Order: sequence, then structure tokens, then C-alpha cells
Amino acid sequence: MRLKPVPEPPDALDDLRAFQRAVPLVPGRTDDCCARLRERQGLADRQTANDWLAFLRALGLARETPRGFVRADAEPTPERVREGLRQGVLLVPEALSALRDASPADPLTPEGLFEATRESVPRHDRARDPDWAATWRERADRLLRWLALVDLARPIEAGESGGSEASPVAYVTGDAA
Repeated sequence: MRLKPVPEPPDALDDLRAFQRAVPLVPGRTDDCCARLRERQGLADRQTANDWLAFLRALGLARETPRGFVRADAEPTPERVREGLRQGVLLVPEALSALRDASPADPLTPEGLFEATRESVPRHDRARDPDWAATWRERADRLLRWLALVDLARPIEAGESGGSEASPVAYVTGDAA
């Protein structure tokens, strides 16, 4: 099962350790784990903490047990995060395929990724969120930044791809892809 949440990526992969350490070693209820994540990581609200908890689970850095969530005995290495993204996060295979088709002359933008995956957005997300397209565009941007964080994508700054200075950051396949 692939999970949907894609929180804002940290500046560096080492910063992911702090999120993982905020998950308890002794299983705790979801509400307790979310409160702990909020407190230790300064997260804005419970939903953001819940998204982080689900995302850490998708990466194999947290586990859900019958008694609640617990920190996994695994380090957030680039390899583990890459594998977790590939196996556990919704639309990553499609993003990697779109990145393989991209080139420096025609890089993948968050808008391009959204358009390529638009039909795969779960129907219930479209039905419950009147602004679902904006929500999933933002998710596409965060997802590309996560892929870049672990070298599955490489950002191309405005102007590097031959576009105008006002163009957004775009991406091509990274070294680890």
C-alpha cells in the first residue's frame, strides 16, 4: 500500500533523523505520537504531525503496531529513503518515469508532474477538497524536492534549462536514479 502524505522536505537528509527520533521507542497511540512530533519538531498542527507519522511509516522509519506507533530500528540513509519513496509513497513510480523522460532542454516541473499524474489522484480526494488541484500541485512540488534530496532527481535552476529567469525550478533524473 502506498501512502499519500508528502510533508515539506527538510533542508538536509540528516534533519530527517530528528523527525524519526520524535517517534517514541515504546508504542504510543496516534494522538500521543502526533503531539510528540508537534512538540519536538515545532509542527503547526496535528494534521501536519499525522502526515509526518504516515510518511515516516512509508519510509520504513516508523512502524504501526497493535499498541500504536513506534520508531523503527533503521537509520534514515539515502538508500533507505530512496527505497521507502519508491515502495511506499503514492505516485513516486510515475514521478520517476516522468523524470526519465525529462531532459535539461525539457525538464520536469511540479506543474508537469501534476499534469502527468492528475488522473491518478484518488477520487475521494477530488470529492472532499474543492481546491484539490492546488493541493496536489503543491504535493507534486514537495515530492520532487524529496526526490532531489536523495539524488533521484536533480534540480535545474531558472535559466539553466534555457528558460526565462522567472521560470520555476525544474528537475531531471538524478545520479541515484
